[in-house]
Amino acid sequence: MRKLVFAINTSLDGYCDHTNFFPDEEIMVYFTNITRDAGAFLYGRKTYQLMIPYWPDVAKTPPGQDDREVDIEYARVFDAVEDIVVFSRTLDAPGEKKTRIVRTDLHDEILKLKQGSGKNIMVGGVNLASQLAELGLIDEYYLLVHPIVVGGGVRLFEGINLQEKLKLKLVESKAFKSGVVALRYLKQ
Repeated sequence: MRKLVFAINTSLDGYCDHTNFFPDEEIMVYFTNITRDAGAFLYGRKTYQLMIPYWPDVAKTPPGQDDREVDIEYARVFDAVEDIVVFSRTLDAPGEKKTRIVRTDLHDEILKLKQGSGKNIMVGGVNLASQLAELGLIDEYYLLVHPIVVGGGVRLFEGINLQEKLKLKLVESKAFKSGVVALRYLKQ
């Protein structure tokens, strides 16, 4: 059975807006290594439109151009993922051929994906991840806590409605030179 993995940058006060972070090279390498184990991405429309076509375009960057080499490597690993699933009621057409839009029941679609064979399934974006956490479907959490207080924006798991507490086990922690701390949790 495939694992559903959620990885995200967050501030000390729990805000996750991507404009608040510029991951340094060490953080990009960390995310690249997590992404190497992914066979599928799950996004909502907003996150999908942030990621596509941005990362596939970066993947086409010749070495020596303006982009950092770690960004290009991440982009190539990202671009190698075989399946992108977008949960959206408003997106008309996918931005690339390996993308499919799903409008059916989230729970049932995730169970089908998890029962398939292959590498991990990675979820991106706060809203979709919150819905999946609420359903108890996320198996592994990577939270990269940045040493900043933002004071506003989109908060991680805000408004989540759990039937019971979600119990997690810390299985790994890593401090980076930048002060970012990566925390890896497994669902118990």
